Amino acid sequence: MFTVNRVAGAVLLACAGALVACGSGPDKAPGAAAGTASPSDAAASTTAAVVTPTAAAPATDPLLSGRREVTITRVQGSGSKLELSGRLEEGGDTGGRVLFVPTPIGNDQYVIRAFGTKDGHPANDDPSCWQVNGLDIEPELTVEAAVCDEDNPIQRFTITTKGKGTYAIGSETRFLQHKAGNGLILKELGAAPLTTFRFVDKGPANREPLD
Repeated sequence: MFTVNRVAGAVLLACAGALVACGSGPDKAPGAAAGTASPSDAAASTTAAVVTPTAAAPATDPLLSGRREVTITRVQGSGSKLELSGRLEEGGDTGGRVLFVPTPIGNDQYVIRAFGTKDGHPANDDPSCWQVNGLDIEPELTVEAAVCDEDNPIQRFTITTKGKGTYAIGSETRFLQHKAGNGLILKELGAAPLTTFRFVDKGPANREPLD
């Protein structure tokens, strides 16, 4: 009887050992604690955690970046360039400044710097800026040349893209319009059609202003 019991006990121990061995999968070491991640599990988790990058924001219009010089012509006009001498007007042939650099200053506003042609004359590289003529009488205001000061609210303009390389230019609630007999003026739009302007890239804005 004693011999039979010893044999039966040995059989039970062998079975118990076999059960422990069977419970260990090929990726788990025998005796590993339940819930312990295997290397393959960790790799899968890392892969799942990779986030697909979102699309980049649209690039800023390079002509409105403050880094390009442009000429400006009225779409509905004769094709003459805008020119800043004492006053902003159409012409481009009276010795005024015809190269402009719209420079963003925040809140969708711009200062518009004006330069002369690149002919080596130092004065042409020293900018003037567009400024609403504060001496004009409402409702029609002109734009004049002034020493640049982006903190001056009457030098802040809005420029709105209108498609196909054209833009509307404004100041507060007024838009730059053309009026027969009075040239370019800032006025409320009212029932009049909106005047738009074409900007043409003329190269980098890399002038060295006078000290």
